[in-house]
Amino acid sequence: MPADPSRIVAARQMLAHLGLTPADLVAHPDTSGCTMPTVAEYVPRVAAAASPGTRRTYGTYWDQMVAVLGHLRLDEVTASDIEALMRQATAGARSRRTGRQGRHAGEHVIAAARAVYRRAVADGHLTAADSPAHRVAKPRRLPNPRRALTPGELQDINLVARTSGNDVVLDALLLRLHTETACRRGGALSLRLVDLDTRHCLIRLTEKGGTLRWQPITPILADRLFEHARARGAVLPTDRLLRYRNGQPISSRRYDHLWKRIGEQLPWVAAQGISTHWLRHTTLTWVERHFGYGVARAYAGHTDRRGPATTTYIKADLHAVAEALAAMTGQPHPLARRQDGQSLPAPGQG
Repeated sequence: MPADPSRIVAARQMLAHLGLTPADLVAHPDTSGCTMPTVAEYVPRVAAAASPGTRRTYGTYWDQMVAVLGHLRLDEVTASDIEALMRQATAGARSRRTGRQGRHAGEHVIAAARAVYRRAVADGHLTAADSPAHRVAKPRRLPNPRRALTPGELQDINLVARTSGNDVVLDALLLRLHTETACRRGGALSLRLVDLDTRHCLIRLTEKGGTLRWQPITPILADRLFEHARARGAVLPTDRLLRYRNGQPISSRRYDHLWKRIGEQLPWVAAQGISTHWLRHTTLTWVERHFGYGVARAYAGHTDRRGPATTTYIKADLHAVAEALAAMTGQPHPLARRQDGQSLPAPGQG
């Protein structure tokens, strides 16, 4: 049925009165049933719906979006606005030991903006093609400089940690924990008393992406962790495992102070930007060389499906990880099937 010409004229007059054109209705559909929010109005909604880890990673950059672009509606932000924000973050990035000239800050700006616009598309405020953040390319990642440490380097690092600082017991325990398990800082910081199984010599790690796994540790480390937690006030199952001498749970700042102190006494540590994550590389490199890719993958806690299809079939169980730990440390583990006391080179020797 053809449209009534008089109604078309009336509609055009109404649009003209509102300062709109028919193209505006097509280019900026709002199926949410409400007006288009501003960046300042919408970002808090995105933060409220995000996981704690996402808020920690992107919170600072969302604050920057609000400070610079908060007055604009979501559909008024352009790709140039997002790119300018990225350049600003890159130029103003704090200088760190492990910094890379602000590239990570620029990358996080784009990722944070994309998270906002993905939510806006999901909420029906925009279409996927309208997202300005997805029209800006992320800075290209540089090759990762991390490598496996040599036995001598590990020995020097541990010596400094055990002979300096205001809590050598805690620092030595941290280095031993990360060397044995190849866990990330977040996994260690989230450990609770209930996550320690001294009978089976296991710790339960909660790490990136909310992954959860039981990781073998040596009987000696299991005992030391339990004694440490009890001596420093951990009583309830949900109490944090790693604690300062005053009984307070440690934070990521302990790691920052530890590596800063080590770098002051070992200049090559500071020069190369060595951090806790290098211990993960060291241990996993050793496991891969002696026990293969499948065991190293399980040891690392990798569960993603990216990569060749054969990764679906290359799997290792907890017993295989325990066997690798026993061979690496020279200490028996209750879950290791093979208890032949074999002697292999220490981590860092290939």
